Amino acid sequence: MRDCLNHRAGFDRVLMTVAATFLTVSASSALAQDQGRSSAAELAIEAAIPRPEPANVPPPTASDIKLDTTATLQDATKEPAKTGAAPSVDKVEPKPSDVATTPATEAPKGDLAKTESAKTEPAKTEPDRSEPAKADTATTTPAAPAAPAAEPVKAASNVRAADQPVADRLKDIIGAKTSRHFDRKNERAAIEKFYDARDFAPVWTQGGSLTPAAKGVIARLKDAASDGLNPADYPVPDFAAATTPDALADAELKLTASMFDYARQAQSGRMHWSQVSGDILYPEHPVDPNDVLAKVTTATDASAALDSYNPPHKLYKELKAKLAELRGLGNGPVIEIADGPTLKYTPAGKKQAEIVVEDSRVPQLRAKLGIAENANDTRYDAAVADAVRKFQSGAEMKATGILDDKTVKALNTPKRDKQIDVVLVNMERWRWLPRDLGAPALGDAYVILNIPDYTLKVMQRGQQVWTTRVVTGKPGSHATPLLTETMKYITVNPTWNVPPSIVYNEYLPALQQDPTVLQRMGLRLEQNRDGSVHISQPPGEANALGRIRFNFPNKFLVYQHDTPDKNLFAREDRAFSHGCMRVQYPDQYASVLLNIVMPNEKYTPERVRSMYGKSEIDLKFPTPVPVNLTYQTAFVDDAGKLQFRKDVYGRDATMINILKNKSGKDLEAVVAHSQPSYSRPATTLPSGVAVANNGGGFGSSGPNFFERLFGAPTPPPAPVGRRPQQQRVFTR
Repeated sequence: MRDCLNHRAGFDRVLMTVAATFLTVSASSALAQDQGRSSAAELAIEAAIPRPEPANVPPPTASDIKLDTTATLQDATKEPAKTGAAPSVDKVEPKPSDVATTPATEAPKGDLAKTESAKTEPAKTEPDRSEPAKADTATTTPAAPAAPAAEPVKAASNVRAADQPVADRLKDIIGAKTSRHFDRKNERAAIEKFYDARDFAPVWTQGGSLTPAAKGVIARLKDAASDGLNPADYPVPDFAAATTPDALADAELKLTASMFDYARQAQSGRMHWSQVSGDILYPEHPVDPNDVLAKVTTATDASAALDSYNPPHKLYKELKAKLAELRGLGNGPVIEIADGPTLKYTPAGKKQAEIVVEDSRVPQLRAKLGIAENANDTRYDAAVADAVRKFQSGAEMKATGILDDKTVKALNTPKRDKQIDVVLVNMERWRWLPRDLGAPALGDAYVILNIPDYTLKVMQRGQQVWTTRVVTGKPGSHATPLLTETMKYITVNPTWNVPPSIVYNEYLPALQQDPTVLQRMGLRLEQNRDGSVHISQPPGEANALGRIRFNFPNKFLVYQHDTPDKNLFAREDRAFSHGCMRVQYPDQYASVLLNIVMPNEKYTPERVRSMYGKSEIDLKFPTPVPVNLTYQTAFVDDAGKLQFRKDVYGRDATMINILKNKSGKDLEAVVAHSQPSYSRPATTLPSGVAVANNGGGFGSSGPNFFERLFGAPTPPPAPVGRRPQQQRVFTR
């Protein structure tokens, strides 16, 4: 019996211990849940709301009692353990009156906090303290107050209190239907988008003081002359005098407008190329005002960001440095050549030896002309004579290569102002060119031809690969055009399709005098049933295009080619063609280009010459090579010397005159020019003229000249067709 009682007492003690442990764990869990509900955000909001004294609490209304009852019931059903937590109940007792007496400006914060909590914890019931807030919005949905709460938060984050009056004025000005600051639609649209996104907060000032971005932009605009631009075209407003919101808003937009003008003209030029001549065609590359705003206002260095719209080319930057020197901002001593006897170099001939004279002035002459080799050599040799000849040509003197008194005077007293003008218009022409001259897939390879210097260069990876002399078009109607195109293929043994201008202006009048002249020249005349005439010359040694033609289809119908007349390459001035460019060593040129586009084929000049024959052979480029025809009358040579060339087409004079007499929109306006015509009017041929097809050709005018000349080697992707020829051979 005693044993049974002892066992029962032990069992009772174990049961009481388990029950006590269970109650302790349950109470701790309930308390932890209550503490977890009081998030840091909620406690912060609660602490920020002023609490009235108990004596000031108004009597609860019926709706208050209803809400509290509902909350209590929900708590009792969902979380029974919470009913024993007295502190939480004491906390929420006065909350209905708290909400009633809370300032109106604080109410959105409570609503916003409540909305955010509902989004993040949809499965949980809000703590008791947030429930009375519903009393304010008993007639609306709980989410409604959250929408208007977003506006003041956005405004406060984007506009400083000190800048709000300026932002208000910017909003009024930009929102107006007309604006005195921005005439271009794309610039106006960019301004509206940019300032609207920042609630019209000013970007150039904060609290009336200039921002670092504003200081950088202003510094660049004031230094516009160093880039060959006119600072007067980019006025900087006086922010120091802007003491009112109206004045600050006006200065803000004026500076933005000047920044747009600078970026646009730095990239595309002060004048449009069509202002100069009808035979210029470069691809347009306008700036995007949205890009300018984003790039400059977010850059660490706003001045550098704005400067980046200037040409990135090495030759442009070298001209910029020389412009500073011409204006007296560069370093280095002024070299004067003393008076003395006339110096002349005589090359070796069949019956005489080379004659080289010596003179103590030659080292100074070498330094003046930028001859780096043999700097201390006193001999007036071929290199010095050639440099003197080039100087004379650039100075519009007779290019003799003889150092006489007139040349010495020109060397010592350069026309500094005129040289500055020439450098300025050359810098302007660089703005017309594409920012990337080459083909990235070919190591940035490209061809660049300088008309006044009569030279052609092949460039790759920033280095000169090959160069040669060229013959270019005569001044006037036969001037070689300025353009950028892509060379798509080479034709070996080309047919010469005589341009319509030569046919109707030269050959047909010649036929009136001598009906057999074309036949004796080896030219073929065809006449279609509509009376139009086409003249061509078949492939061969005597062909006017020589053995190779380099094709970059363009509206001016020009190309580069070989020539049977090699004697003109020895001359200093080589403007003799009808517009096309004759290349001195076409077989080498072809092999260089082919090895760039097809490096595995291992082309050599000998392999190219082995293709010479009587059938046309087109060598198509897998990747076209950009060709840039330029007009550089001022450039820096490999020795770092500023070189000038004769303004053979008068482009410099035209541009200098335009820049000095026009400004603003007049300079940037596009001038329409008549387009080249490929038509061939009907012609009555004199008797005795040999006609190859005897009138049996096309019923209409047939393929136009462009189609005959630049028909692609394989269709597609050629945009134009070519008259079929049975003997044509295609290779890849």
